[in-house]
Amino acid sequence: MKLRFWKLSGAGNDFVLLEGRSTAAGPALAKRLCDRRRSIGADGLLLVRRGPLTADYFNADGSRAFCANGTRCAAWWARRRGWAGLRLTLKTDGGQVPAEIVGTERVRIGMPLPSKLRWNLRLKAVGKAWLVHAVTIGVPHAVVETRGLDRVPVFDVGRALRHHPAFGKAGANVNFVERAGTGLRVRTYERGVEDETLACGTGAVASAFWAHTMRGAQGPIRILTRGGDSLSAGFESNGDRLERAWLEGPAKITFEGEVLL
Repeated sequence: MKLRFWKLSGAGNDFVLLEGRSTAAGPALAKRLCDRRRSIGADGLLLVRRGPLTADYFNADGSRAFCANGTRCAAWWARRRGWAGLRLTLKTDGGQVPAEIVGTERVRIGMPLPSKLRWNLRLKAVGKAWLVHAVTIGVPHAVVETRGLDRVPVFDVGRALRHHPAFGKAGANVNFVERAGTGLRVRTYERGVEDETLACGTGAVASAFWAHTMRGAQGPIRILTRGGDSLSAGFESNGDRLERAWLEGPAKITFEGEVLL
């Protein structure tokens, strides 16, 4: 059987997108299509449907999650497909996500508000104590401030912290952050991909929220990804109450084709 697909990139975070497929087939299709050696290859799979506009996301290992960069890519695809205008709302595992096409191949989305905050955790990994900050942005994240980001062994330390008992059975994505002027550089080890990715949207917002809360950074906060693209994140408050978080960045359809199943 031939299956039509689209390949998309959100700041280097890459996805296979299928139209109109049910979520029941999601885990098996993600494992098969995201394999970089035996199939198309991607960080995850997007299943996009109409009525209402829905974007379900599955990591490369078949696990289901909310993906911010994937949602931005799905919004751009829906616009190009003629399913939506410049403003749209997508049903996701992170809730109803408002999106706006703010330019060619550039999308801004509303984000789940930060929750389950735990600052200044001292966790041991690969023989060293790390100062870790935990925050959930739809999915759980750990934020680790570093110096010399390019020298950090992201795979080894990220894998160890991702499975640390402090994050329970589900684990967490792990973001290594270095301040760069008024912005941030971020490298992320993603659960479900079980490797470093070129970008992580929820990780960018988690890192920006740490910088906003713990370092007094003012938004919008620019985040330079491992892939060389930049994202921006912002937070809007009413007094002491945080009311809105958002993420903006590139979203691109890189190619489309057919795959044999």
